[in-house]
Amino acid sequence: MLNALERALRYQRVHGTRQLWREVLARVRRKLAGVPGASSIAAAAMDNLIWVSAIELAKQQAQSCSPLRLFKVPAAQPARISLVTDSISRGSLYGGVGTALLLGALLAQAHKRRLRIITRTEPPNPSALGAMLSTYGITLDAEVEFAFAPFHSASYELDQFDDEWFITTSWWTTGAVLCSVRPQAIWYLLQEDERMFYPHGDEHLRCSGVLSNPDIRYIVNTRLLFDHLVANGLPHLAERGQWFEPAFPARVFYPAPTQTQAKRKLVFYARPHNARNLFFFGIELLEVALARGILDLDQWDIVLMGKDIPRLRFDQGRYSPVQMENLSWTEYAALARQTDLALCLMYTPHPSYPPFDMAASGAVVVTNRFGSKQDLSAYSANIVCGDPEPEAMLRALAQGLQLAVDGPARAANFRQNRLGQDWAASFADVVQAFGARG
Repeated sequence: MLNALERALRYQRVHGTRQLWREVLARVRRKLAGVPGASSIAAAAMDNLIWVSAIELAKQQAQSCSPLRLFKVPAAQPARISLVTDSISRGSLYGGVGTALLLGALLAQAHKRRLRIITRTEPPNPSALGAMLSTYGITLDAEVEFAFAPFHSASYELDQFDDEWFITTSWWTTGAVLCSVRPQAIWYLLQEDERMFYPHGDEHLRCSGVLSNPDIRYIVNTRLLFDHLVANGLPHLAERGQWFEPAFPARVFYPAPTQTQAKRKLVFYARPHNARNLFFFGIELLEVALARGILDLDQWDIVLMGKDIPRLRFDQGRYSPVQMENLSWTEYAALARQTDLALCLMYTPHPSYPPFDMAASGAVVVTNRFGSKQDLSAYSANIVCGDPEPEAMLRALAQGLQLAVDGPARAANFRQNRLGQDWAASFADVVQAFGARG
């Protein structure tokens, strides 16, 4: 009974009370249909209660883009930047969300504006932000504001200044802000070809529509992704966008002191519910590598790092890998420092963060090619790329394993890394562009 109530409350938080009652009534209707002698009049009455309008059903499919509920207030000093994202919870601050928060903080400090963080899926966690900014040595003169604007609720309203800037972090947060704010006030931090998140259906269409907007400004993570987007249906980004290369400060990303360990550590970036990370291709790759003797469990431990990982075993059920899920920022950085070889797959044109995080921490990385993403050695010679088919990736994995145990070559590659280390320098052109726009 308690589990059913918990499920109902979770459903209500996501879909709303009205939809919860519809679901309850629909289940009663199905039970009535299966009861011999149940009144057809009662069943018909139920049908009249559980119908849904076409427009409401369409809105439910696009619920994540529900408009941000804002009301105008006179301009205030200091001015403000609002950053809109899904969550800044403990396990979401590394990668793209962390980049967005660093950008917001650096822009606010450079232009003497306040920073407001608006989350849409769960209430913001101020302590998580403070810990991350402290890690990177970033301080803000003005106190950060926080607001929760759940996309499924109409019970909130947020103030908006006439001269406020908005930073959005996905096509759905951009779509939500576009419903309420003039497009010229929006800067869309684009860190992937988000069209590739979906099959060719409603969500792909909505995403493509947002990305095609010629009036907002785009900030694109890496030149590689920027060039891909311009060449693949988004030519307006050449005028309305600019790119930056991410930074990996040495105070956060560095190799752990050399230790005598019984085994080396192979980390697989495992996210089965993020299709672009090729979870099933990756575990099959590891299993074949074990079967062929490419990977020796007497010499290596396997760590699965990610989220929602099923309990699995390798080597025909004889070996249980270590599983590490929902790591905090500090836990993730500590694991990167202890990694010898990382298998990080990304079936999109963006390199993704884990290969860079791991290489910046001294590890060797094996990843896949995709489109214009053919060679990442310009960032680090410790990143090995293979074509995303089994035999080619097995060869890349074997090359990575060999390099990972070659201490002198691996160390020399690390010293010659060309990964940026200063976020202020990475965002310098973006910060200047904000100022030029005024």
